[in-house]
Amino acid sequence: MTQQHPATKQPKPVLENIYAFSPNRDTLGGTAYFIVENSGNILIDAPAWTETQQQFVRDRGGVKWLALTHRGGMGKARKIQQDEGCRILCQEQEAYLLPEAEVTPFEREFSISPQTTMIWTPGHSPGSSCVYTSVHGGILFSGRHLLPDRDGCPHPLRTAKTFHWPRQIRSIRALLDKFSPETLHWICPGASIGALRGQFAIADAYERLARLDLEACVQTQPLL
Repeated sequence: MTQQHPATKQPKPVLENIYAFSPNRDTLGGTAYFIVENSGNILIDAPAWTETQQQFVRDRGGVKWLALTHRGGMGKARKIQQDEGCRILCQEQEAYLLPEAEVTPFEREFSISPQTTMIWTPGHSPGSSCVYTSVHGGILFSGRHLLPDRDGCPHPLRTAKTFHWPRQIRSIRALLDKFSPETLHWICPGASIGALRGQFAIADAYERLARLDLEACVQTQPLL
């Protein structure tokens, strides 16, 4: 039986009006997400930009915003902007990496729509950010700021390329201060989706995040 190439697969539904794309080789296996909103659809990080993916988003009204959570999620962002006429949003310390694109930079927070905000969460990279939407009890699209561990729980991952590990841990504390169990029900990570065993979202997100021993995380040694 011939296996379908990931780039030719239709995005999969995560929750109502939320979709996840197959891992993208251009972003080292990153998972991009698509939010269908009345005020304009939002693409979070760059998917493999094939005919299948293009037709999928166009059938749902196209892309108004392409929100980039970190430099590793940019992929073919410029091509997507050219094709869709969308605005590219990223934290100001990553914006210089797209010199040929029209980029909307932000400092700490940027309101994309009445429901959706982009939040600077530095650490993984200087401009690492998360996208939060209040629908479905609150969803945080965490990029590579938080990834699922082998038990499917959200966890920071320290690698040899991590920009600033203590700042990454402080960014997690800031998210815990900002949200609550009532406002953060889900986390959609931007990579390591295989650990979720066929799912694309981590449930009971705030409670699981609050159980992290952040003091112990600070002492974690980087992976090679």
